[in-house]
Amino acid sequence: MDEPPEPEDKSSWHPLRAKAADYSGRSNLALAFLSLPADKRRDMDVFYTFCRLVDDIADSPSLPPEEKSWYLNAWRNALENPRTTDSAAGALLVDHLHAVIAKYRLSVEHFLEIIAGVEMDLTSRTYDTFEQLRAYCYRVASVVGLISIEIFGYQDAGCRQYAVDLGLALQITNIIRDVGVDLDNGGRIYLPGEDMARFGYTPADLRARVYDKRFRMLMDFEAKRAEEFYLSAVNNLPSVDRRSMLAAEIMRGIYWRVLRKIRGRRFDVLTHRQRLSTPRKLWTMLVVALQNRWA
Repeated sequence: MDEPPEPEDKSSWHPLRAKAADYSGRSNLALAFLSLPADKRRDMDVFYTFCRLVDDIADSPSLPPEEKSWYLNAWRNALENPRTTDSAAGALLVDHLHAVIAKYRLSVEHFLEIIAGVEMDLTSRTYDTFEQLRAYCYRVASVVGLISIEIFGYQDAGCRQYAVDLGLALQITNIIRDVGVDLDNGGRIYLPGEDMARFGYTPADLRARVYDKRFRMLMDFEAKRAEEFYLSAVNNLPSVDRRSMLAAEIMRGIYWRVLRKIRGRRFDVLTHRQRLSTPRKLWTMLVVALQNRWA
């Protein structure tokens, strides 16, 4: 594979030169990892760094589309064609990721699905239907869940549907929370066009950040959809796997509370990004841990 043109931003990274701990502690997901045994936490750090890195490639404002495509293809090639790790390369993410894939016998196809998901952001700025959006959410969130539960460990195959539903719920919550942020990031609109039309709210209204009854009704509709997936996830979590899914349940607890906060603020997301304070997140972790222990 030929090298791509040198990026204008000299601080740009090479796609295969990241280290496994580059993104530690950056998100709610990393916080949830604290509930895992040390070895699984390290393995999830590797997987999570991969997810963040390919997402950052797609989102980078300094890279032209052709370079983004090259970098994502470099990762696709690295996953499909494992190379022998040597001592000089042993600290690189690509080598650690292959070790995690081998350790848990993970499907490389799932990693390729994640790349295909972030790649959709290179060409898609809007979605006409929820089914189109659902395909995107499945790739960038549900597939992440399907890989994660393999690392967490589970006994009942029903846990896979739990991972799919929870991924959809979390991603739709992200979309609701980040409506304003996504507009700033290349004018992205993840609200399905058919849903906007249902309430007479147009993409032009959204770009003008019109906050009115129509917008609140639209957001309430999307929030109810997310809540349905949260409920489905709860109903699909096998009791035998409740404790092994503690990290995932912490994520569900945190994002559920984020959604409640957004609803309580009447969906004021066009100019404000709602989030939970660290003490509230830690309290949520404690509550979820106690609930899981005594369920």
